[in-house]
Amino acid sequence: MYKIIIDSCGELTEELKSDGHFLNVALEMEVNGCRIVDDETFDQLDFLAKVKASPTGPKSSCPSPEAYMQAFAGEASHVYVVTLSKELSGSYNSAELAKKLYEEEHGNEKQIYIFNSCSASIGETLIGIKIQECEEAGMPFEDTVKRTENYISGQHTFFVLETLETLRKNGRLSNLKAFVANALNIKPVMGSTPDGQICQLGQARGMQKALKKMVEEMLGAVSDSENRILAISHCNCPDRARLVKGEIEKLAKFKQIIVADTAGISSMYANDGGIIMAV
Repeated sequence: MYKIIIDSCGELTEELKSDGHFLNVALEMEVNGCRIVDDETFDQLDFLAKVKASPTGPKSSCPSPEAYMQAFAGEASHVYVVTLSKELSGSYNSAELAKKLYEEEHGNEKQIYIFNSCSASIGETLIGIKIQECEEAGMPFEDTVKRTENYISGQHTFFVLETLETLRKNGRLSNLKAFVANALNIKPVMGSTPDGQICQLGQARGMQKALKKMVEEMLGAVSDSENRILAISHCNCPDRARLVKGEIEKLAKFKQIIVADTAGISSMYANDGGIIMAV
């Protein structure tokens, strides 16, 4: 038996939630003194309203090692953990510490591996799906780890934000740059570096042009689309996600395209109207 644990920055679709092999471990957020757990109680609209009203940016905290250790429990002998990029969060280090503590207490009764996704959000979801694909094909634990690490090294993540306010409030963008971008309706097209940091790939004036540029960037980075699953997550903008999906389907054929709503941590990063894409 196997278990795939994904920190709550990674979205689980309804299908994955009911699968029985997948489990989220929750991060927490704080907005203007209010603590919010990123689990099944998360209310996206209420959270977005709190973020908009807050003079300071939202903050997040990673799961404790104890939370991961609890998730390891059960009958599964193969346990895989997928965390958001260790360049963005302490979730990976917390999971690694949990693995060490668990093995000190229980020996080698389970095989446990922690994947640094070098991504976030729906990128983590795709990594979980790759793990399941390997397990269901009957691959040994070590081969599943190797195949999945190879997949991670070739994965690409892209996103476009409706607003730069959260980045400004968190001190990651100057007030002047945020003001100019918002005033001129400039939307940055962002992506991930191979080691999981955030980089700007380009920009466009207006959301429609930015989304089109994001699709162009993605197609330029992917050469074997018919063998890949592409995933799109959106923060409170399903019509925008469907528009992106339709644009992609006009230009390329993918094995499958998944669309999901962002969970809490992804909603914090993407903000209202944000689109994240991974392949």
